[in-house]
Amino acid sequence: MATGVDTLISQAMIESKGQWSQSRQAPPIALSDIRRWAIATYWPETPPPIYWNEDYAATTRWGGVIAPPDFNPFAWPVKRVAPLAAAAPVAGVRLTGMNGGQTDTYGEPMRPGDVISTRQRLADFNERQGRFGLMLYTFTEIEWANQAGAFVRRRIATGIRY
Repeated sequence: MATGVDTLISQAMIESKGQWSQSRQAPPIALSDIRRWAIATYWPETPPPIYWNEDYAATTRWGGVIAPPDFNPFAWPVKRVAPLAAAAPVAGVRLTGMNGGQTDTYGEPMRPGDVISTRQRLADFNERQGRFGLMLYTFTEIEWANQAGAFVRRRIATGIRY
């Protein structure tokens, strides 16, 4: 499936590479958000009590309930967030996209009351010939921090389009 173009890398991608987006914030994390996430994640088993039992969690090194590492306070947006425009390939070319995977690095655990902020950037991109023709690989870096500015999570997400 040939695209009929020499490159899928847009000028906007080149100009915005490495530039962080505006920061946005999730609503404060509620204990019930963490509890529900843990129930859904561990279903049908009972989730570890560190994620829902305040009495137990108070006796741990964390001193209180924490969220599972994969908890996402941005999972229920009131308004849909537009994808990173800088990662858009050249205009006018219809491409098939797929998830190329992700790598997460975790820092401070999230807790009830935390307000998590996020920012993202097009960290890198490249293209190569593949079985389906010219393929574009984009690497988007997403960072999360809590209200104190402490590092919570970093994700490098790989997108593949052809």
